[in-house]
Amino acid sequence: MKKKIYMYLFFFALLYIIFQYMNEKQIYESQEDDIAFLKNKVSKYEKENDSLSTQLMDVNYFSLQGNDNAMTYFEDVGHEASEVEKRVREYIYDLNAKKGKNPIVPYDGIEGKMKINKVKFLNHRWIVADFTDGTYWGEMVLEYYINEDDSIDLNVIGSLLYGK
Repeated sequence: MKKKIYMYLFFFALLYIIFQYMNEKQIYESQEDDIAFLKNKVSKYEKENDSLSTQLMDVNYFSLQGNDNAMTYFEDVGHEASEVEKRVREYIYDLNAKKGKNPIVPYDGIEGKMKINKVKFLNHRWIVADFTDGTYWGEMVLEYYINEDDSIDLNVIGSLLYGK
């Protein structure tokens, strides 16, 4: 009787060990598949990130903050490029609040007053600006100067107006 108990105990232990082995093997394989899937995802996102970084560098090539020569120009005359950009942007947006026609937009608004929506600094001299009256819109290239008395001068180099 003792032999049968040991034999049943042995078989039970053997079955338990086989069950544990199969269960752990299944978990291990599942985790390996998950790891392979996640590595593939990470690789895909790294490639996408590299592509986006390259695109961002291309976009920022023509910008004040991405142009070392333009930033050096402002540093040489005693200004910080980011502060100049902020001041000029605020000055342009403040012109939207003036009564009557916006002085730097070369077109009269047909459906309302022409207002500047966005500006993009190309370098230490030029800005591209987008304007609209709500129905009609256009773009223009501005030339800007920071005078010795810290006043700002804006000149329209060119502009165009789109239709509806």
